[in-house]
Amino acid sequence: MTISRPELIKDGDDAPFRQMIHDALGFSTRLLEIRNRLGEVIGLSGPAFSILIAIEHLSKEADVGISQVSEHLHQSGAFVTLEVAKLVRAGLVDKFANPEDGRRVIVEVTDKARALLTELAETQRPVNDAIFGALDPDEFRAFADIATKLVSGTDESLALLRYRAEQRRSRT
Repeated sequence: MTISRPELIKDGDDAPFRQMIHDALGFSTRLLEIRNRLGEVIGLSGPAFSILIAIEHLSKEADVGISQVSEHLHQSGAFVTLEVAKLVRAGLVDKFANPEDGRRVIVEVTDKARALLTELAETQRPVNDAIFGALDPDEFRAFADIATKLVSGTDESLALLRYRAEQRRSRT
């Protein structure tokens, strides 16, 4: 058995759980490939595309810094910083000092980036519609809520795995 929580076991078997994991991995793999291809349409890597679109969406509510982008995308601040530097060099993001805290920066998309994202939306809409077309509104909201909850669980799981790996290394 690969799980111990009774609510995840059916008739003493973890096969349904394992199938769900395999389906989730398949979905995740395809979603990452779709992200990469969407980025490719506008000349970006998948991660750069995700960061650019996150900056665009988050900046509608307030000034956006690296930490907000990294938290939103569940990526490290160092990784987001490197990718933002590439986007700045490409003329897609402007970066300037935060007037309230000179140690931090504010990032925003440029007009050039907005034009690319507007152009991409013609492709992105039918792609997203196809991905989630099998879900009705209630199922979509439930899926979105579940995905948010599962991210927290994966953070805890990664911490446990890092700890176990460190324990193993210290024994050898």
